[in-house]
Amino acid sequence: MGLTAKIRTRDGWAVSHGVVTVTDMTGTQVLRAETDAEGAVRDTTELAPGAYTVIVTAVGYAPAASSAIVTASGRAEVGTVTLARQGGTELPPPGPWTIDPVHSSVAAVAQHLGISSVHGRFTEFGGTIEIAPDDVTRSRVAAVIRAASVDTGNGMRDTHLKSADFLDVERHPEITYGSTGVTAAGSDRWTVHGELSMHGVVRPVDLDLAYLGTGADPWGGTRAAFRATAELHREDFAMNYNQVLQAGIAAIGTTLRIELDIQAVQGEFPPTA
Repeated sequence: MGLTAKIRTRDGWAVSHGVVTVTDMTGTQVLRAETDAEGAVRDTTELAPGAYTVIVTAVGYAPAASSAIVTASGRAEVGTVTLARQGGTELPPPGPWTIDPVHSSVAAVAQHLGISSVHGRFTEFGGTIEIAPDDVTRSRVAAVIRAASVDTGNGMRDTHLKSADFLDVERHPEITYGSTGVTAAGSDRWTVHGELSMHGVVRPVDLDLAYLGTGADPWGGTRAAFRATAELHREDFAMNYNQVLQAGIAAIGTTLRIELDIQAVQGEFPPTA
């Protein structure tokens, strides 16, 4: 006897903070139950035979309603109820995630000689993502990049970038980013607000973030993929060096386009492989 139901997101993940309310045909509430860690409801309250309305709510999701018929056994099997995110955006399951540097990239692009681009990347970095269970805007991101790991494919240029003219890696060995908030920017896009510390200077930097999906990996884990971009101005971080050519064109542009391709593994542990 009683009520059984499973509450899931559109991606099939359990909603562990859902509330299931059952009303009879007069609108009177006859049962209220919360989902467990697996997104399931197993309530043993005996219900009189008849028709009922089942309403499922959870913070951050649009409510869902369905009908249920209780038989003479006093049992109502609702089955699986799918909740959609408010605003239509799906996200990974809540909780901690660890950035996998082996399957991620942190890249930067700068204009060169006014006609082409220089592409660089950082090869040593790590970080964590915390997806808030009740309000996605309270989710958090923290990352650390080893400044000396910059790689543009040219040894002489990389040495210059590590010098006091640019990153000054001896005095400022780490580049750090910590989020301060998240806001929705579209059906599948978010803006991550945060503070970037680089070259001894801290500035607010927003990331334009797209969530690409979640799935199982070959090592028994669950992975989520993100892509993010941002624009930085070197002078904001006290990196004012530049060589101006005879034509008045800067050798290296002052604007950097940051491109992040991130895979994160569910849990608080170093990723495998």
